Amino acid sequence: MSSLRDRYSMVQLDAVSRRTLKAPISAVGRGLHSGADVRITLNPAKLNTGILFRRTDLGVEIQARFDNVTDTRLCTLLSVGEARIGTVEHLMAALAAAGIDDLIVDVDAPELPVFDGSAAPFLFLIESAGIVEHGGGRAVLDILRPVRVEQNGSFAELRPHRAGGAGLEVSLSIAFQARAIGTQAYHFHLSAKGFADEIARARTFTLRDEIEALRAAGLARGGSLGNAVVVDDEKIMNPEGLRYDDEFVRHKLLDVIGDLYLAGAPISGRFIGSRTGHGLNNQLLRAVFADPANYRLAVGAPDMPLQLTAA
Repeated sequence: MSSLRDRYSMVQLDAVSRRTLKAPISAVGRGLHSGADVRITLNPAKLNTGILFRRTDLGVEIQARFDNVTDTRLCTLLSVGEARIGTVEHLMAALAAAGIDDLIVDVDAPELPVFDGSAAPFLFLIESAGIVEHGGGRAVLDILRPVRVEQNGSFAELRPHRAGGAGLEVSLSIAFQARAIGTQAYHFHLSAKGFADEIARARTFTLRDEIEALRAAGLARGGSLGNAVVVDDEKIMNPEGLRYDDEFVRHKLLDVIGDLYLAGAPISGRFIGSRTGHGLNNQLLRAVFADPANYRLAVGAPDMPLQLTAA
């Protein structure tokens, strides 16, 4: 552990205490890709546990960390050996917004329940269980210089704050040929209230033409109009329509927040992205941690074990 500490530039902050839940809370929902029922329990955790997924059917634990991400094609998937946990991004976004540092997530299947396709049900579970500060000092990952990754005209970048800035700012744009989506952009400064009001209820979405191909590949078996927005060019297939006029970019921004929380600590900096997805979001974190000059881990207690490892 001492050698790991030497790889990070650290300063002391007057940080808030680390947070966990007051009590366990459980729910059952459908897996988006398997279509099977999945039981999830969010459990209070000891100080400095971090976010830990526990496959109760396998007896395997997987730390919620960027370097445990092994697949990003349709969701963010974590794995250790043969054990997998998929579609973690919506829960991770809710945890980032609520400021939860330590949590054990029990799940009895290879993916989390999709619920309604947004982060709102996870936020409801967190708020229902209650949040408690339980000591220590909260780590913050300060971005010290710009880091950018690109692929096929898309990009994701983290920059330091301007003078006086703090927390995570996200600026994201998307572009789709489907006329119901088109080009959209959104800027958001992460806060618990702002997330609940502006982002949490934005649902995942898909194009109607892609559904048959997904199901032919054995995916999206649990997908329905109850847990995803389905777009057919200029038409929204869901009878209730959209929750926000720009629900698509808001959901993509939700994904960014969840993917970035796999840094192992909240990020203080500015994210700027265009047409980014889970793959580029993960590549960005790997690029940040590839060079210690890119960041500084600021902690509120000198004896707090680091939860991060360099890629």
